[in-house]
Amino acid sequence: MDIFNVLSLFGGLGLFLYGMDVMGDGLKKMAGGKMESILSKLTANKAKGFLLGFVITAIIQSSSATTVMLVGFVNSGIMKLGQTLSVILGANLGTTVTAWILSLGGISGDTFWLKIFKPTSFTPVLMIIGVIMLMACKSDKKRNVSLILIGFATLMFGMNTMSDSMSSLKESEQFSRLLIMFSNPIMGILVGTLLTAIIQSSSASIGVLQALSLTGTIPFSTALPIILGQNIGTTITPILSSITGNIESKRVAGACLYIKIIGVIVFSIIFYGLNAIFAFDFMSSSVNMLSIATIHTLFNIADAIVLMPFCSLIEKLVVKTIKSESSEKNTHYNMLDERFLEMPSFAVEKCGDLVKEMAEISVHAFKSSINMITAYDKETARQIRKDEKKVDNYEDVLGTYLVKLSSQQLSDNESAEVSKILKVIGDFERISDHAVNVLESGEELVEKGIELTPSAKSEMEVLCNAVCEIVDMAYDAFVNNDIEMAKNIEPLEQVIDILRDKMRDNHIRRLQKGTCSIGAGFVLSDLLTNLERTADHCSNLAMCIIDANEHKMNIHESLKEMRKYSADFKEKHEAYLKKYTI
Repeated sequence: MDIFNVLSLFGGLGLFLYGMDVMGDGLKKMAGGKMESILSKLTANKAKGFLLGFVITAIIQSSSATTVMLVGFVNSGIMKLGQTLSVILGANLGTTVTAWILSLGGISGDTFWLKIFKPTSFTPVLMIIGVIMLMACKSDKKRNVSLILIGFATLMFGMNTMSDSMSSLKESEQFSRLLIMFSNPIMGILVGTLLTAIIQSSSASIGVLQALSLTGTIPFSTALPIILGQNIGTTITPILSSITGNIESKRVAGACLYIKIIGVIVFSIIFYGLNAIFAFDFMSSSVNMLSIATIHTLFNIADAIVLMPFCSLIEKLVVKTIKSESSEKNTHYNMLDERFLEMPSFAVEKCGDLVKEMAEISVHAFKSSINMITAYDKETARQIRKDEKKVDNYEDVLGTYLVKLSSQQLSDNESAEVSKILKVIGDFERISDHAVNVLESGEELVEKGIELTPSAKSEMEVLCNAVCEIVDMAYDAFVNNDIEMAKNIEPLEQVIDILRDKMRDNHIRRLQKGTCSIGAGFVLSDLLTNLERTADHCSNLAMCIIDANEHKMNIHESLKEMRKYSADFKEKHEAYLKKYTI
């Protein structure tokens, strides 16, 4: 094996890994975040968890990606450690699907139907179709299909390149002596672990072994311990991913490692014990691509059968050996784990969940502040200020995360949703600010002993009712993505503007008559400003919801169109004028 063969080997491995990555990305985008959502919600039952782990890993072709996903879920508090164990066992089995696909390269025969199933026959066709689709198609779905085809074809080309580069090894005496050394179970397991840890993919390391098997020089006695080691080596990815996470995410990575090590130890003791007694003849015969896939699958099936009943014990072992630090805090904002940036659809969904919580707190704070005008309460005032700070934290965390998310490869729908959330978090944050401003006006009334006149109180009650309604509508329209409700908001906002102007005019007349104090006038002016501006932010929210559904974000133009041309707008405006009169 000369330097050119070595270069071909590494080039083929590079193509293989790149193909897997491209194909996996295409498959994940095709799923649109649904896999992650299902995985995070349906894992309370062990059987369902195992099945989900198997299916998702079989689809995305990477147990490492699935376990990293689990690390992110646990780190963010979406899942508990115990829920992940059955999923990990399912993911271990799911990753064996890749080996079965790769074993197609071992098909031999001269008949047409056998030749057509050989990768060298159909992968060029897949590559051509994939490239044409990528260049010609505009829709995200078709482009994702093209990525899957290109990725798979690249993967198989890489596999074929590796096989060709190692074909000369069948004549090498040095290679034969090296293989005898790896027949030692401990040495073979260490080599398999190290190889997989370096390239961070058990599918890729299994592919390298399958390519080597085509030389006809790899006996079962060498392949078996290497395969066992490869199963341990794949845990390096979740281990590296958990380094920056909390203690629970580290425990998930620990659980992955324990499951593999326990499985390898139990399997090795039983198998090599029986081999010592019965001396299995097949151990000296050569493996092929199909037998490697079979060994890989049988080990993971046996691992699942043996360890599934002991998931609770494994959880206790992990908790016992990976102890938490008393100083560690798990904040609510961990829901936005940076690992989810690799799963844009799921990350967008989590941002949506968090901004709904932010909206609820903001609206509650504002409606509580309205009561402070007529019935001041210190405990409620403290809670309003606490909620306002909490909403500020939401805005900071969401804004920073969304900026990072927007740099990922997003579909048109995902990009529109990110833009919408970035806009609405500012409006909800400002509503909570106005809640504190309204509260301070209520405090000023109490501290200075200022009394509003009965007519001012009556007018303020009408305005507050109108603003509370528009705030409720904005919240419901956003949470439910209700376009029709969003269209009701701007007509009411216009009525609130009219109410504000009338109240100012009435206040000036009261001042002229001497029935209202100047101090009361300052407080009233502040209240009118904050209530009207709150309605403005509700209008912004409504137009943002409407525009996002139409994939445009020019709020001012949309407002002009709605006010100028819509008969429905005028009808609703008249209805609100009748409802709120002073």
